[in-house]
Amino acid sequence: MTAGTEATVRKILTVEAPIERAFAVFTEGLAGWWPADYHIGGQPMVTAVVEPKAGGRWFERAGDGSECDWGRVLVWEPPRRVMLAWQIDARTWTFDPDRAHASEIEVRFTSLAINHTRVELEHRHFERHGEGAVTTRDAVGGPQGWGILLDRYAAAAKA
Repeated sequence: MTAGTEATVRKILTVEAPIERAFAVFTEGLAGWWPADYHIGGQPMVTAVVEPKAGGRWFERAGDGSECDWGRVLVWEPPRRVMLAWQIDARTWTFDPDRAHASEIEVRFTSLAINHTRVELEHRHFERHGEGAVTTRDAVGGPQGWGILLDRYAAAAKA
C-alpha cells in the first residue's frame, strides 16, 4: 500500500432481520445473494459455501462438481461474528493457497431490535497481497465490491 492509502474497507449497515437470521443469511445463505458471475473458478459457479466451523473452507462449486477455494474460516462465533481469510490473488483473480498472502474479512452482528441487526464488515490486511494490494483494495472497496454485495445481502436477509 502507498502512504496515505486507506488500507481497510469498512462497511456498516442495518438489516431488517433478527441477528440469527442475519448471521445465517451471510454464512449459510451466501449462495442466495453472492452474484454467480463473481467467481474465480474455471467453470461457471452454481453455489457458494461457507463451512460452519473455524478452519472450514469457503469456496465456490460449479455445475460439474468442481470446487474452487476462496479461503478459510478463521473465526466462527454464531450469531455474532465470523472472520474469513480471503486468499485471492487480485492480479490473476485466482486462489492463492499461501495464507501469508491473505487479507481478512471480519463481520460482526449486533442485535438492535427484534427484527433489526447492525452488520459491521471490515476487510483488512490488503498489504499481504503484495503487488496486488492496491488493486485488491480498490476492487473490494469500489462500487462493484462490498457495497453492491452488501446491498444484495441486506435484501436477502430482510425478514
